[in-house]
Amino acid sequence: MAKQKGPLKYVGTIGDIRHFKIKGQEGFFAGMAGGPTDTQVKTAPEFQRTRENMSEFGGCAKAGKSIRVAMSEVLNGMTDPQCTGRLTSIMKKINLEDGTEARGERKVEISTQRTYLHGFGFDKNISFASVSYVPYLLNHSVDRLISNFTTLAATPASSINAPAGATHFRYINAIGVVSDYAFNASTGTYEPTNPELNELSSTTYGSYSPLNAAYAGEVLDASLPVGTVMTADVSVLQCIGIEFFQEVNGNFYKFSSGNCLTIDNVY
Repeated sequence: MAKQKGPLKYVGTIGDIRHFKIKGQEGFFAGMAGGPTDTQVKTAPEFQRTRENMSEFGGCAKAGKSIRVAMSEVLNGMTDPQCTGRLTSIMKKINLEDGTEARGERKVEISTQRTYLHGFGFDKNISFASVSYVPYLLNHSVDRLISNFTTLAATPASSINAPAGATHFRYINAIGVVSDYAFNASTGTYEPTNPELNELSSTTYGSYSPLNAAYAGEVLDASLPVGTVMTADVSVLQCIGIEFFQEVNGNFYKFSSGNCLTIDNVY
């Protein structure tokens, strides 16, 4: 693939060459126009493998979107431009683990492959471990309805890597439910096996804590609705994060950078 470095910047097709941008990457790119028609891809026998790949990719994209929807309350300012693609890539790895269904219809069975999501950072450029060195503990109830994030006492000046100008921070404990996805032959698309529980979520924020004073630690519990019955085909993602603020006259203004969110556990 060619990459345009000159001063002329445009997108579209000129002759047999098309020019375009790629999200998250600098510069303009160029490639040959053409290729098979939409009808060929959908019906020609030689594109059977392509159709299978497209079907499974669509299912993986839906599963990844469910994670982003479940965490939507806390994702603002927490992701990098490739976050969506990275989540879809993980879903594809999970999809390839299914040895029961035919190509093009393999399940995205997160519930049996949860380790793929452990430690996923929504911003690949900044990790929770590189920002917060405060000791913490994670626990969850047997029924998977309550998750606990306990931080211990620490000195922020030596335990938190805060962006310049920040005066306060707060921790986040967020949980989200994500269903497995399976191919529905009658609709020709991938659907959650448990749509009622899929994307259910709960978020708890810690207190605004000053960076220039001792931190006493705190307990953050995130709870799903009482009476919810969790099933084997859903997984709970426990995400922990930290946000930074600048206090001005009693008001706290969130920083647009330096914040992070990580999937620390999946159960």
